[in-house]
Amino acid sequence: MSWTLSSGPGTPVDALKSPRFSQLITFARLPFIRDLRSGNVLGAFIGVPFDGGATFYTGARLGPQFIRAESRLLRPYNMDLDVYPFKVLRAVDYGDVDVVPTSIIKTLDRIEEVVRGVVEQGATPFIAGGDHSITLGILRAIGKRIKPLVLHFDSHFDYWDEYWGEKYTHGTWVRRSIEEGLISGIVQVGIRGPQYDKSDLDYAKESPVPIKVITMSEISERGISWLINELRGLLSGEVYVTFDIDSVDPAYAPGTGTREAGGFTSREALTVIRSLVSMNLRLIGFDLVEVSPPLDPTGVTSLLAANIIYQAMSVKAKQLVNEGLGQR
Repeated sequence: MSWTLSSGPGTPVDALKSPRFSQLITFARLPFIRDLRSGNVLGAFIGVPFDGGATFYTGARLGPQFIRAESRLLRPYNMDLDVYPFKVLRAVDYGDVDVVPTSIIKTLDRIEEVVRGVVEQGATPFIAGGDHSITLGILRAIGKRIKPLVLHFDSHFDYWDEYWGEKYTHGTWVRRSIEEGLISGIVQVGIRGPQYDKSDLDYAKESPVPIKVITMSEISERGISWLINELRGLLSGEVYVTFDIDSVDPAYAPGTGTREAGGFTSREALTVIRSLVSMNLRLIGFDLVEVSPPLDPTGVTSLLAANIIYQAMSVKAKQLVNEGLGQR
């Protein structure tokens, strides 16, 4: 029956008419659409099922499909921000990038091509990985036109030069994006855990673009309110946000390949993302990476990931409403 299906961009399948466990699985039950201009789409969910850049546990290639599955619990109205994010963004599920599992170089090219196409059609990309190497491809699509400030949530620096002689991994994308001139600076939040060497800390001082590091030890000592105020003073202009799920403590997000103890709680992660709405920045894109469903049979990691992406969409939608470009 046609009434069980979405009626167009920004309109999820109604769970009061069609049970969540029915119909095709898309992000938040949004329609699967690729012609974004005809629908005046302002926000598109994209999956990048690739983990060829992982250096320890794999499985993040399954992240997008499991995040989609858990996202079926999302609802159209965000009461914390008083906005209907899907309606404002006329949001859709764009599908996945057709990655090349055996080639990180070719996969980066394909990510760049797809994301550039989405941006050129006027939509903000909201992307689920995949390991963190995919962010380099995304920034190539965005940063060759606009050099954004990057807000980077992670337990790791990700600016190592190479692994086993390989320049492209999930732990090198920050350095590569700086070398390629794709970003204006980066703010790293949640860094913690052991390092290979004390000299690992030096790159932040030597980098040709500003790198601000906020460690989890600082956040633990000073609190989430302090962090939000700190970010308010650091972030401005066009900002791209990349969120590694391992910035969250493995007690709340065990399904990730390089877990580090002592991270954010689920509530803290959602609060910080939601707080971006109060800052003087323009969100131009968002990715969430490193969800490895095989490492979490409970599904709570994918559930949290879906909710973080939802909050990011809500931030963008609220910004558009505040600018008079959408109705909440």
